[in-house]
Amino acid sequence: MVAAPWPAVTLLVDEVRRALYDYVRRQDHPVTRDEAAATQHISRNLAAFHLDKLVAAGLLNARYAAPAAVPRGRGRTPKVYEAAPGCIALTIPERRYDLIGEILARAVAEDPTDARSAALRVAGQRGAALGRQVGEGEAVVDVLARLGFEPAGEGALIQLRNCPFHQLAAQQTELVCGVNRAFVAGLLDGLGRTDLHARLAPAPGACCVQIRPA
Repeated sequence: MVAAPWPAVTLLVDEVRRALYDYVRRQDHPVTRDEAAATQHISRNLAAFHLDKLVAAGLLNARYAAPAAVPRGRGRTPKVYEAAPGCIALTIPERRYDLIGEILARAVAEDPTDARSAALRVAGQRGAALGRQVGEGEAVVDVLARLGFEPAGEGALIQLRNCPFHQLAAQQTELVCGVNRAFVAGLLDGLGRTDLHARLAPAPGACCVQIRPA
């Protein structure tokens, strides 16, 4: 499950931390604490503090590696930092275009002659795999909330107040809403919630999918 971007964005509000992050990202080699400190004209300890905060947020990766200029076995192996793969995307309300993009790209690759049917199949598989990854003990509304659906209610009816694929749904309503329903249905299956059913129920200002008792 992808982590919420808020902690990372909050960290980057600090000007020194943002400058360190930008510097590390631009380099073609792992950056030591001494190098990072020198570029920002701050102490090594302060640089280490900020860099480790960025690692904890998943923005940087860290490991121990000797610089090429230092003979092996001479002195302590320093901690070095590199940019973590991926990117940060923050939208309010939350959008998950990466998820539907993954589904549609895989569908076209698997069956270019009938990409629509393939997209529905892939969406169900992707949702089921995610549900199994999360585990059956997780509450449906909590999983849906982390995916950006903004669920409301429990039991008889779960309304999804936000569509994570809103812009695409407005342009290709039938396709995207069908993919959305297949994904949610697969998610419920992966979570072991055979007592619940995802159905299309378009409503203004809400997601096109509702969850009702099966």
